[in-house]
Amino acid sequence: MGLFNVTHPASFLLTGIPGLESSHSWLAGPLCVMYAVALGGNTVILQAVRVEPRLHEPMYYFLSMLSFSDVAISMATLPTVLRIFCLDARNIAFDTCLIQMFLIHSFSMIESGILLAMSFDRYVAICDPLRYATVLTNQVIAGMGLAVTARSFITLLPLPLLIHRLPICRSNVLSHSYCLHPDVMKLACADITINSIYGLFVLVSTFGMDLFFIFLSYVLILCSVMAITSRQERLKALNTCVSHILAVLAFYVPLIGVSTVHRFGKHVPHYTHILMSNVYLFVPPVLNPLIYSAKTKEIHRAIVRMFRRIKM
Repeated sequence: MGLFNVTHPASFLLTGIPGLESSHSWLAGPLCVMYAVALGGNTVILQAVRVEPRLHEPMYYFLSMLSFSDVAISMATLPTVLRIFCLDARNIAFDTCLIQMFLIHSFSMIESGILLAMSFDRYVAICDPLRYATVLTNQVIAGMGLAVTARSFITLLPLPLLIHRLPICRSNVLSHSYCLHPDVMKLACADITINSIYGLFVLVSTFGMDLFFIFLSYVLILCSVMAITSRQERLKALNTCVSHILAVLAFYVPLIGVSTVHRFGKHVPHYTHILMSNVYLFVPPVLNPLIYSAKTKEIHRAIVRMFRRIKM
């Protein structure tokens, strides 16, 4: 079967929250607030890191990368989500859907890679502090950011092509208010084994390995911290990791949940699939700026100083 001579619908129909269609206009308000917090909060952190010389350190450079990926994920879902809940406009063109799918999965993978880079930053800062400045130079940080981005785009580039080769003839109604690879491929009236295997390979080889090395980093960090004789110094070292640990949990717990439900939860109620997918995409961009602005004193102080300068 050729790549371009298969049957595709001109557009897909996206779905809001089944059973709550009459309440979509009411749900638009909270969704707008969540997007405002995600976009506004992460933009404030980006600006604080840019203008504050005290934040020109590896930890905060990685944080600005995390904030940028959160902004990108929010912007990838915002047009279709708000069109559904505010205007009841459910159509999305086939090619536009594939672009959105690629962007959502790509920036999610970038965020996973950045969280791994941040765990390496914490490992070096705690386990080898004397070499921190020489190991994490600006060139190394830029190289890590480029590597994470390249890995994401190269790994996920086949996904739109794998979807494009499939004839879509069962239905054109998707289960979410945005396009995801597992959701789109289930509409195919052809063998989707290759798509499933490649999707699982991507999940395990990138997100799975990132999580494994993050866990390994914290095992090594914990071993190093427990070797510190002073209880106060141990707590001080661990406290520098709290924000990152919370960000990791906010990202990976929903990811593991939605991946498990999509692959093994055939008998799970449909609304559970939708709820977990929404948590996976909406919650981390909202929580991350709140976590770092509340738990990281330097970020909190920089934001306060920045707004004071604006008022003057």
